[in-house]
Amino acid sequence: MKRLLPLLLSALLAGCATTGTAPTADREIKTDSDQTDADRRAAIRLELAQGYFSRGQFSTALDELKLAQQAKPEMREAVNLRGLIYAAMGDHQLAEDSFRRALAAYPGDPDTLHNYGWFLCQRQRWEAADSLFDQALAQPTYRAPARTLLAKGVCEARAGRLLVAEKTLTRAFELDPASPAVAINLSEVLFRNGELQRARFYVKRVNDQPELLNAQSQWLQLRIERKLGNTAAVDDLAQHLRRKFPQAPETQALDAGRYD
Repeated sequence: MKRLLPLLLSALLAGCATTGTAPTADREIKTDSDQTDADRRAAIRLELAQGYFSRGQFSTALDELKLAQQAKPEMREAVNLRGLIYAAMGDHQLAEDSFRRALAAYPGDPDTLHNYGWFLCQRQRWEAADSLFDQALAQPTYRAPARTLLAKGVCEARAGRLLVAEKTLTRAFELDPASPAVAINLSEVLFRNGELQRARFYVKRVNDQPELLNAQSQWLQLRIERKLGNTAAVDDLAQHLRRKFPQAPETQALDAGRYD
């Protein structure tokens, strides 16, 4: 199940840049005129940190984040991003400490619950991860439930709970039918559950859009068509995979006859 979720990272990164909650009636909405110099410095440094992190420059991202926190120590997004950076750098203890610190400062924050849950999923701490995802989804003002349902479904699939994962990812698709990450991972789970026609439907939604098609999605469709016995479709997909993605691991698997 390691190949699941080729597009999840972008979904995770989107979460660390947003609050995930809507303003409540008893809290005044902040505007530019309310910002202090420290707020502005922190916001600039945080934006730089997020950019470096998204490009895989983790040490530079951490440096910028530290500068952001010098200006505004308990900025929610900064404490949250700190956990993601440490996790990406392989320092699991510091990552977990950062997520716990974020939740201590901002109890019930859905973005932190989501990111902490995904971190625990990667550590194969399935039950704890599932609990955090459920807590994020239970927040009444959370604006990104499809993202968390996607992560939850992938985590369930990795834990071998494929039927549960199918239901979770179906819910994610109902909320966000335009998401290629949701469609691909739902298709993968349906394929593994033997629901071949349904799996084909979801992967084709992605592959029929040239700007979304990639080696992983095309390889998934090829394996589905092979199971369905559609020899002509398999041949066409194999030719396209070799022509467009000659160095991809999926093409190497095709040439070696490793379909599972």
